[in-house]
Amino acid sequence: MFGIASHDLAEIRQRGARDFEALRGAKLFLTGGTGFFGKWLLAAFDHADTELKLDLRVTILSRDPRRFLEQWPEAKTRRGWHWFEGEVAEVPILLERFDYILHAAADTTAISTPAQEQLRTRAIVAGTERMLQLARQARAKRLLHISSGAVYGARAGASTGAREDDFADATAVTPYGAAKRQAEELCLRGDVDFVTARAFAFLGPHLPLDAHYAAGNFIRDARRGGPIEVRGDGTALRSYLYPGDLVVWLLALLARGERRRAYNVGSDEVVSTAELARAIAGEVEPPCEVIIQSIQPHGPQNIYLPNLARARDELGLEISVPLREAIRRTLAFRLRWLSH
Repeated sequence: MFGIASHDLAEIRQRGARDFEALRGAKLFLTGGTGFFGKWLLAAFDHADTELKLDLRVTILSRDPRRFLEQWPEAKTRRGWHWFEGEVAEVPILLERFDYILHAAADTTAISTPAQEQLRTRAIVAGTERMLQLARQARAKRLLHISSGAVYGARAGASTGAREDDFADATAVTPYGAAKRQAEELCLRGDVDFVTARAFAFLGPHLPLDAHYAAGNFIRDARRGGPIEVRGDGTALRSYLYPGDLVVWLLALLARGERRRAYNVGSDEVVSTAELARAIAGEVEPPCEVIIQSIQPHGPQNIYLPNLARARDELGLEISVPLREAIRRTLAFRLRWLSH
């Protein structure tokens, strides 16, 4: 499904078996189903449903399902999948019962105009409000609200990573982060059973290669034969979670996360952008050149990291795919993609 390797899907099924079992016979509503998170979730649901006979039914919201299904025809005939066309901020309240709502819709790409930013803010805030209304109407057991580490603002710049409790005193420094904070506050003010996933940075198949993600840009440059260009001085610190681990973590939050609680979702394998570029450059044949645009650092170090103690302590979650392996799997996916 979606070109995701069978061993990735088998790993998700095996590691998430307990949480998949909690979804047996469930009816799900998924927003953002055609995006990076959505493709991985749908592929995992499809594989687990086939192997474990879960009898899952999934309604997938998409702005343009026809276009998506033309690109991915294997998704047209999946048993139990229903495609619903619409905008997340305007979706009608469906007179159906859903057991779980997974709200993964959010445009994280770079925005170039204030008008575009306003539209994205509306989609995030009004879309979350709409999903809360749907959860109440559908008598859903739980809403999984996928937020962002951007809600922490400068607090995510601590070398030990942002903790979930930092949310109370944090201030968002971007319009995207501010919109995500508003969406979280809507959840907190409501009466719906929800759990929030504060997502950080990721590296894996289907990550956009032409957006503002450094990891995706580096993969793109490497596949072209290089050079890999690192904007800035290369000292920015990040951590990248493989999407196979992402799905396992999201399933655990959905099935076992504490009611009305937030959990950071990401990696704590810290790497500078220069180190990341060199690691990717070394995994292609022949290895490609890395160009760092600015040698001297300017201002405070750019850091964006999560603290994962809550997810580890409360839910027993761990990371199974280290960064080097994530790079290899992503490059292998891109090689298969080009061969088709």
